[in-house]
Amino acid sequence: MRGSAIMGRRGAAAPTRLPMTDALPDRLSTDPRSPHHDAALLERGIGIRFNGIERRDVEEYCVSEGWIRVAAGRARDRRGQPMTLKLRGKVEPYPLLPATDAEAADAPSAG
Repeated sequence: MRGSAIMGRRGAAAPTRLPMTDALPDRLSTDPRSPHHDAALLERGIGIRFNGIERRDVEEYCVSEGWIRVAAGRARDRRGQPMTLKLRGKVEPYPLLPATDAEAADAPSAG
């Protein structure tokens, strides 16, 4: 294999996935086709505070570059995907549920 940073060296052990904590990624997208999509994290719930205001319409965010993408009304591109606007400012993601509460909410209750 050529030039893959994820693959590592030949014969090296594969990297293990760390357990989910309250640390959120620098970049996250709701689009399943994106390389920045994480379905498990999105199921748990992520809130975004943009320039001090809580936003519920964020399609993608990047903390280090300071931007979010939001849908531009009902407009669609030629592939049927929503048109988006990139807004720049201070981005603060936060988990809506702690990791233990999210796992407990998924488990069926006895009774």
